[in-house]
Parts: sequence; C-alpha cells; structure tokens
Amino acid sequence: MNGSRFSMVGKVAMVTGAASGLGLAISEVLAEAGAHVALADVDREGLNRAVGRLSAAGGRAEAVLLDVSDREAIRRRTDDLVARHGRLDAMVANAGVTAGPGYLTEAGQINAVNDDQWDRVLQINLTGVFATIQSAAKHMKVQRSGRIIAIASVAGLRSDVMCGYAYTATKSAVVNLVRQSAMELAAYDVMVNGIAPGPFRTNIASGRIRQPEVAAQFAAMVPLGRIADPEEIKGLALLLASPASSFMTGVTIPVDGGIMAK
Repeated sequence: MNGSRFSMVGKVAMVTGAASGLGLAISEVLAEAGAHVALADVDREGLNRAVGRLSAAGGRAEAVLLDVSDREAIRRRTDDLVARHGRLDAMVANAGVTAGPGYLTEAGQINAVNDDQWDRVLQINLTGVFATIQSAAKHMKVQRSGRIIAIASVAGLRSDVMCGYAYTATKSAVVNLVRQSAMELAAYDVMVNGIAPGPFRTNIASGRIRQPEVAAQFAAMVPLGRIADPEEIKGLALLLASPASSFMTGVTIPVDGGIMAK
C-alpha cells in the first residue's frame, strides 16, 4: 500500500480495547496498511496474543497494558508512545463495556439500573473515550495533523431495545463528543470521526451475542438479516485513519447492515 492514499506507512497508531473484537480487527488493518500499532488493553494475556498475531503476519505492533477507566494512565501511555516514536498519527478510542440487557427484560428496565453499574459504564465508555481523545489531541495539535476515531454505536443514534440505559446514553454522548472535538481540532488539520457499529460478533457482554437466541434477536433488527464479523469494520476504519479521509471530520458513520435506514 506504499504510495496509496490508504497507506499508513511511517505512521504511528494507537487502538484501545485492542485485545479482541473490533479493536483487534482495526489494529490488524492499520498494521496491514503499514502503521506501527500500539495495541492497548486491560487484558494482558489477550493483548500478548493479539500482538503476536500481528507480528506473525509481518506487522509492526507493541502491547500497551492500559485500563481506560484511569484517565491519568491514558495520558501517560500516550505521552510515552509519542516520546518513543516521535509522533502519533491515528488514535482509535474503541474500549468499551456493556450496560447489560435492554428494557425488554426486567433486569434492563430503568428501575433496575443501579448506581455502581451506571458509574462504571460512564467511566469507561464516556470518560475513557474523552481522555483518549484528549491525550491524542495534545500531541496532534502540536504536529498539526492526525486522525482520531471514536467507536460509538447505532444505540447512540437511536433508541435500542437490546442495549442497557448507560450504554445508549454513553454512546450518544460519544457522537456529540466527536462533533465538538472535530470543530476545535479542524484548525490544526486533525480529523475526528466516529464509527457506529450495529451488532457485531465480539466478546462484549461475555460474548452474549454468540448465544443463538440473542443472536437471532439482534439479526432480526438488521435488514441484511445477520450479525457482522469484526473483519467488516476494517474498510471504514482504514478510510478514517488514513490520508483518504482528508476532507471528512465531525461525522459518525453507521456500519449496521441497514439498521439506520429503516
């Protein structure tokens, strides 16, 4: 891909929540395009497996042990990456957690949401994303270039009966965080965009979406009639991380099999 508008050769990228699922798929496509990718995750063993997988495929990758609920840790890890490599070209704020089932079940109804659950989801899905964007912006403003991608959800663009209250609230907030930060950072030639996945086959919620009855419920929501594989986020992720997105900022793009078109 050297010489292509989609090339990431010579670029440095960081992806949070990169040990599995969408984060791993995004890390793979950035490495395939030539970037040096720092995979960040709280799962040490999964992280080491993921880095090994990218390295075995010829990619340049490193592991960054990181809990995104720790804002100072995000800033330190980002500063350290830039200190060692001299730049940061793409930051993907992907790490997130579920808020449990939606209101169709008694456990997901509004009266059942407890304070600890609400606070934990906000700390990771919103505050963690904010601190990730903030840590990248610090360096990208200085170098006057960069791409920031935040992983939202179609549950942040519309109501979603399958997702818990804190999840939909935080993903909606991420969409507006993308808009707000994009407006500030445009003056520095830093593009900020979001991706809003529909149902993907990942390990979130302990892989609940892999259960046949749950998978059938999610698939029924999708006009294409199926759940996506993490591989299917790669094309958009590479577009938004690469020079190909040079006139795109402040938008959150669904990858949802047609859900938002209904």
